[in-house]
Amino acid sequence: MNNFLELVKKRTSCRQYLEKDVPEEKINYCLSAAKHAPSACNKQPWRFIVVKDKELRDLICKKALLPGLPMPWLQQVPVIVVVCAKTSFITHSFASILSGIKYHLIDIGIAGEHFVLAAETQNLGTCWIGWFKEKQVKKILSIPKNIKVLSLISLGYSADNTTSPKKKNIEEFTYRDTWK
Repeated sequence: MNNFLELVKKRTSCRQYLEKDVPEEKINYCLSAAKHAPSACNKQPWRFIVVKDKELRDLICKKALLPGLPMPWLQQVPVIVVVCAKTSFITHSFASILSGIKYHLIDIGIAGEHFVLAAETQNLGTCWIGWFKEKQVKKILSIPKNIKVLSLISLGYSADNTTSPKKKNIEEFTYRDTWK
């Protein structure tokens, strides 16, 4: 258990990358970790698009990022992973209406975190990115209309020596038995 906690403490959002190719076996290791994530009714809604092609990555950086938050480091990253959801009507629409819980978002979060933790075990840096234009990403990568793009994850060898930012004490975000 201590090894896991050390892994989680070590994993930070990387915003500086070496210009070094990421081998397919390392990417596949991360995808394998993601595939083992639990999901509502075992629907496994996650879909990952691994973008290594420089022209496509450049197009994402130039046309699909929202303005106002510069991410020049994203232009150096050797891999952009586009995290998508293919939802099921019963589990992800009907059940979500009844419960008010968007199960596919939970499922994608778990699978994505499995992915980034697996990357960390291989000395690869990652950063979750939510500052993008979904329609542009879909257009650039020919993603069908029924697929939802939920996140981008940068993936590469870290050139960043940043340590984990200070985290809140457990008592600051935890309640016991009731909210008080």
